Amino acid sequence: MSYYRDAEHFKSLSGYEIEGIWYPRVTKIVEIKAKPALYKFYADLPNFAEGEAIKQQSASEGTLIHETVEAFLTGKPHEVEPQIKPAYDAFVGFFNRQHIQVDSEYVEKRVVNYNERYAGTLDALALIGGKFGVLDIKTSLAIYRDYNIQTAAYVAALEKDFPTLQTRWILRIDQHRVCHKCGSTFRSKGGRDKVRLAWDGKNRTVRAQAETCEHEWSDIVGDVELKEFPFWRGDFEAFLGAKKLWEWENEWWLKQVGYL
Repeated sequence: MSYYRDAEHFKSLSGYEIEGIWYPRVTKIVEIKAKPALYKFYADLPNFAEGEAIKQQSASEGTLIHETVEAFLTGKPHEVEPQIKPAYDAFVGFFNRQHIQVDSEYVEKRVVNYNERYAGTLDALALIGGKFGVLDIKTSLAIYRDYNIQTAAYVAALEKDFPTLQTRWILRIDQHRVCHKCGSTFRSKGGRDKVRLAWDGKNRTVRAQAETCEHEWSDIVGDVELKEFPFWRGDFEAFLGAKKLWEWENEWWLKQVGYL
């Protein structure tokens, strides 16, 4: 549970004021959902403070990638910091090969669902493979199912204004090193190094070799993954459930700001 100094502090951290009306933010609402993988991350560390430091540094690195990619998508002049160049180059190469098209007006665009009373900031609307949909960019280790709740909220906010909206995608951008010997990967993020041992479900010797390998790591290489999730209505119902729970959790503050 978050703690707030006063109503204005709550409003600034939890939502947006649009045309004089305050709306809770999509990403704040979905925070209410339990995250077992995050709890395990904290449990594996010596203390909570170290986990917070890693999380904050990781978020800063992710923000840097997001801001640089945003500048690319909108055609703004930008510099690419050396620490994210492999990820950025991989993204640009993938973007061009896939002939992805975006409207710069709908990059980092704030959207509102007036009926359900929430707002969010869209990464992009895109045309990919002849389909038109919501594109959400992540810098995580994997594509997690939780992301579907967030993107479903964006689609629901847009469907009336964009009747041709067909689908949504998660585009994951990351970077790592690869072992020349066994194919395991080495990833450094948030000041924390993590090795993922190679694995092949059809060949158990791959994992056995990785477990005993004296790794020889490559230079850092970019990693891009795109997944489509066209069926969003069930995820939107889950979002509305999360919103109801979030409203229950924050009932006192929501009454203070006039939302309830």
